[in-house]
Amino acid sequence: MARRLYPLLFLLLALPKGAETKENSNRFEFTRMLAHWANYAEPGYLAFIDETKPDLVQLGFYGAHFWGLAHTPQYKGYPAHFPVRGLDECGKWFERRNAELAKRKVLVIGHLNVEFLVGDPDSPEGPRGFFKFYRDLWNEKELGPKPVKDPLDFLERDKDGKPLEKNSYRIGGMKEYFACLRNPDWQIVLKAWVKRGIERGVDGFVANYFYRHDCHCKHCAYGFKQYLAKRFTKQELKERLGIADPDAHRFDELVCWHHPQETTQLRLEMLRWSQISNKEVFDEVFIRHGRQLKPDLLVAQWNHLGNFSQISGDERCLLPADLWGKGEDYVWYSTGNAATYTDLPNRILGDATLQARYIRGAFGDKPFTIGKYEGVRTRVAIAELAANGGSPMGFYARFGDPAARAVFARYYQFLERHDNLFRGNSPHAEALLLFPRKAIWQGNLEPLEAFRKLGRNLLDQHILFDVLPDDLATPEMLTKYQATIDPTKEALPSRKPASSAKDSLPSRKRLSRFDAPATLRVCANRPAKGNEIDLHFVNYNRDELPKRANGKPNHGRGPADERPKAVLGTKVSFVLPPGLKVSVVEVISPDYEKAFRPDFRFADGRISFTMPEFLVYAVARLKP
Repeated sequence: MARRLYPLLFLLLALPKGAETKENSNRFEFTRMLAHWANYAEPGYLAFIDETKPDLVQLGFYGAHFWGLAHTPQYKGYPAHFPVRGLDECGKWFERRNAELAKRKVLVIGHLNVEFLVGDPDSPEGPRGFFKFYRDLWNEKELGPKPVKDPLDFLERDKDGKPLEKNSYRIGGMKEYFACLRNPDWQIVLKAWVKRGIERGVDGFVANYFYRHDCHCKHCAYGFKQYLAKRFTKQELKERLGIADPDAHRFDELVCWHHPQETTQLRLEMLRWSQISNKEVFDEVFIRHGRQLKPDLLVAQWNHLGNFSQISGDERCLLPADLWGKGEDYVWYSTGNAATYTDLPNRILGDATLQARYIRGAFGDKPFTIGKYEGVRTRVAIAELAANGGSPMGFYARFGDPAARAVFARYYQFLERHDNLFRGNSPHAEALLLFPRKAIWQGNLEPLEAFRKLGRNLLDQHILFDVLPDDLATPEMLTKYQATIDPTKEALPSRKPASSAKDSLPSRKRLSRFDAPATLRVCANRPAKGNEIDLHFVNYNRDELPKRANGKPNHGRGPADERPKAVLGTKVSFVLPPGLKVSVVEVISPDYEKAFRPDFRFADGRISFTMPEFLVYAVARLKP
C-alpha cells in the first residue's frame, strides 16, 4: 500500500532545532490507530475496523516472538496469542489479514521483537522455542543462509562469558535469553525478518524489546572502548573515569539502565553508549535496510516513559538530540500504570497530559501515541491524546465488550468527521516549560522532580503551555512565549519551592484564563489549514469506586466503571493572538448530537464565553 502523505501549511510556534518543518517534509501524519497483541483474530475484529476506520493498526508479529513461538504448543498464549500454529500457517494467516486491512485502506504496522528470545538451547526433547527454529526450521529459501551455525553465538553474555538468562515468564517452562544487537550476525537475522515481513504485506514495523543489558560479549566490550576513545582523551579517561590503560582495561560491568542514586560518570557513559548503539542498529536494520527494500516503510520504536523515569527507564533518556527519533515516523511511549489510577481528592487524575506535551515538543510535533494499558477510562484515554496532538491508539481495545466498542465507535467517528482539526495541527501556547534534559544527561534528577511538580501545577491552573527539552530551546524560540519556566532554576535551594509556578508566570492579565475545576485539562491547537484556534477540554472527573480494603484505589474492571461526571459552567477568557479574527464560537463533542454556539464577547484583546455542559471531551472552535 502506498504511504499516505499530507502536506501541512503551518509552522510550529516553537520548532526544535534541527527538526523537520511541516512545509518541507510532507511527512506521514495519522490521527487514529488501534493496537492489538491479543484477540485480533476474533470474528468481530474486521467489523470493528469498519466502525472505527483507523489510519493504521499495530497488528501481527514478525520478529523473535513469531519465529520462536508460532511453531510451539504455546502459540496461543502470551505474548503473541497466535491464531494458528505453525510458521508457514501463521505467516499466511497474517498475509491474509494484511490484505483485508489493505482493502480498507488501513496501514499495517507489524510488531518486531528484536532481541528477547524464548526457548531452551537443549532439553530432553531437544532444542525448544527460538533454538528449535534456528537449528531445525530455518528456511533458507525464505530467509537466506544462516549467518552462524550455533545460535548461542548471538547471545548477550555476563562478564564470565556465560549467556544472560532469565526465567520471568516461564512460557512453556522455557527460559529467556537476549540476542546482542551489536552482534553483526544477529543484525543479519533481523534484516531477514524485516524482508520477510515486507513480503507479507506490512506497511511498517514497530520495534519492541529494544533493550541492552549488562552484556560483556566481544562486540559490547570493543564497541564501548571505541566509544570512549572517541569521546575522551587518554588523560580524561584516567582522571574522570579511572581508566589508566583503555586497551587492557576489563570492566566489571557494562550496564544500561540503573538506579539513579547509584549512578556514576562511568555508568552514565555506559548508558549513553548503550542507547546510541541501539539507535545505530535500529537505523541500520529498519531505516537503511528496510527502506532499501520498501522506500516508504514506516518505522517506530516501542519505548517506555512511566512518570518520566530517567536513567532507570526510557530508552532515549541519554540519547543525543540529533539522534532522538531521527528518521522515525512516529513515537510510541508506554506509561504503564503511572497514568492509570485516579485519586481525585488528592488531584491525581491518572492523566498523561504532561508526558504527551513532552513527547510532542521533543519530537518536533511529529506523530506520537501513548500506551496507558487503560481498559476502563476509555473516553479520557482517547481524548487526552487527541487534545494534545497525539493519536489515540486503543491499546487492547475491547471490541468484544459492547460498552467499549460503542465508545470507540463514537469517539473515532467524531475524530474522522473533524479530521481537518486534528491531522497535522500545531500547538498554541502562552508559556513554555523546559524539560531538564541537560541536567539528566549529567545524572542530576533534582530538576526532573521540579519539572513534574511545576507541570502538574500549570495543568491545574489551566495555563496554556508547551514543553520543550532545554537543549533544544534557542533564544529565538523563547521570545515567542509570555513566560519560560526553567526547572533547573526552580530546583535551586535558594529559590522558591518548585511546587508552585505562580511566581514564574507574568501577570495573569497577559494570559488566558479558564475558571474551571482542577479535574479539567485545557490546551489549544491550530489546525493545519484555516485561520482558527481550537480550545480542547478533557474532563477527568468521575464517580470513583470505593478504595480497596488495602487502601489502594479501585480502578474498575471495564468501561462501565469509567463513570464520568459532566462539567458545567467553565468560563473562558482567551487572549486573542495577533491576526486572529473570530466571528463564531462553535463547541463540538463526541457526546453531542449537534454543535452548540454559546454567546461571546470581546474586551481588552480577549474573547470570553461560557462552555456548555459536556461529559468528557469538548472542543471550542474559534472560527473566523
